[in-house]
Amino acid sequence: MMFEHDDDQPILILDDDQSWRLLEHTNHGRLATAVGGIVDIFPLNYAAKDRVIYIRTAPGEKLAALTVNGQVAFEADGILSDQAWSVVVHGTAHRLETQAEIAAARESGVSPWIPTQKESWVKIQVEKISGRHFHLGAQPEAGDAV
Repeated sequence: MMFEHDDDQPILILDDDQSWRLLEHTNHGRLATAVGGIVDIFPLNYAAKDRVIYIRTAPGEKLAALTVNGQVAFEADGILSDQAWSVVVHGTAHRLETQAEIAAARESGVSPWIPTQKESWVKIQVEKISGRHFHLGAQPEAGDAV
């Protein structure tokens, strides 16, 4: 995916469509939860489909945190030799209960990284998305034009 930066600016603010396209083409990210004043971050795999993020997990801290407080942040990124990107979403996560919800989640293609049972399905309904694309390079020396 090519990104056009204005006037050789190293940072490009992405629109919603660009951000979603990036999320749809990777499958690893980090989920941030907050419970009882404690913020935690969990690396995980996911799938993005129809502007929803799906997670497949096992019972544990992550699922417990989502049950207590469904307000979450999620971040995914990608880094190449000369460019990088980052997309952050804020939304509400909830565990899927009905067979119809779980069937929709299965269609997203999310699958576990490791050979363990992960039969708890979570959907993040995205309320806000933001993304940035970066041209990588050395920091200019003090006094150099930016």
